[in-house]
Amino acid sequence: MGLKQNLHNFKEKNKDKKWLPLFSAFHTFLYAPNEVTHNGTHIKGADDLKRTMNTVIMALVPCLIFGMFNAGYQHYLAIGEINSVSGGFFSPEFWNAANFWVGFFKILPLVLVSYGVGLGIEFIFAIKNGHEVEEGYLVTGMLVPLIVPVDIPLWMLAVAVIFGVVLGKEVFGGTGMNILNPALLIRAFLFFAYPTWMSGDKVWVHGAVERTNEIAAGSSADVISGETILGTLAQGKEVVDSVWDMFYGFIPGSVGETSTLLILLGGLFLIFSKIGSWRIMLSAVAGALVMGLIFNFAVDAEWITGSSKFYGLMSTTFWHHLLIGGFAFGVVYMATDPVTASQTNKGKWIYGFLIGFISILIRVFNPAYPEGVMLAILLMNVFAPTIDHYVVQGNVKMRAKRLKAKTA
Repeated sequence: MGLKQNLHNFKEKNKDKKWLPLFSAFHTFLYAPNEVTHNGTHIKGADDLKRTMNTVIMALVPCLIFGMFNAGYQHYLAIGEINSVSGGFFSPEFWNAANFWVGFFKILPLVLVSYGVGLGIEFIFAIKNGHEVEEGYLVTGMLVPLIVPVDIPLWMLAVAVIFGVVLGKEVFGGTGMNILNPALLIRAFLFFAYPTWMSGDKVWVHGAVERTNEIAAGSSADVISGETILGTLAQGKEVVDSVWDMFYGFIPGSVGETSTLLILLGGLFLIFSKIGSWRIMLSAVAGALVMGLIFNFAVDAEWITGSSKFYGLMSTTFWHHLLIGGFAFGVVYMATDPVTASQTNKGKWIYGFLIGFISILIRVFNPAYPEGVMLAILLMNVFAPTIDHYVVQGNVKMRAKRLKAKTA
């Protein structure tokens, strides 16, 4: 009690100091805050915002580690120093220390810049406004490095983080008040502000952009291609990767989005810990499958021919859409964001279904950006309050009818 009392006295003595939020943030980094509710609550839970954020981070760590191995593997595979993996998920060609260290030294700076810049802005706003530092960016800081190409310039990432945190979060009042997912807003800013670094067949494999520049300067004749499966299908080409490679994640893509297996396990962990909404995840998958089936039917019925620029992605087996691109990662880790998603149970079913449905729709009909989950989630973030409003109003009308029937 002496330590707690001394800490309380210290805070009371310095409560008008601008730097107090900074002290509190570091003091409670590994500890629960001392300020807890005592009266007037109906339910007291052991979890708090920090524990919730840490749980999501734990679910993301396997994707981060896998992404480090995959970054090195894709690099060495592209330059021809190793062959494609054999033996599945436990292949020694993949889980090689050389692969890991290439990915580690490329991805760790992305993580450091994401957290350093993002938390720095959080501290600045907390000191300026005199409120406690919020833990909401702990998850965003981990999500951002996992949804960008491995070779994206660090200054570019820093600019995007500043944009996302300031305009996507702080101007709305901070954690819990934002209407758009900050991580997706950061990715959207990167895509529209620096499209050459977020699309094409050179940005997904370490060294491909640099080698392309060397070729242009005449100092190299070797070409590295890092085209993703979505890019291949969008051009009407045949995919050589197996379904198991797609499922395990032995394919080019953003740092943490390729392994559907690990994303699935992370989703189950979030559902088991009651952090992520299984309704949103399941309904999003259903929406994607329905849209995929519609496109497959259109191709089988010959409503569209192979001459169409949309044919490649339209003719893709409907359930393959779940394994390629960032669909699985977006649905599990970002569509379920409790702040920007629908809050009612029925609203979650509608919200998730529309995300899946619109994701595949955008993926097929937008040749310049054959990935739609980011735009679909951001769009539904905007409409989530509207969905909840009509769900609540529907329940009110239904109860009013029941009451009227009983009193009649």
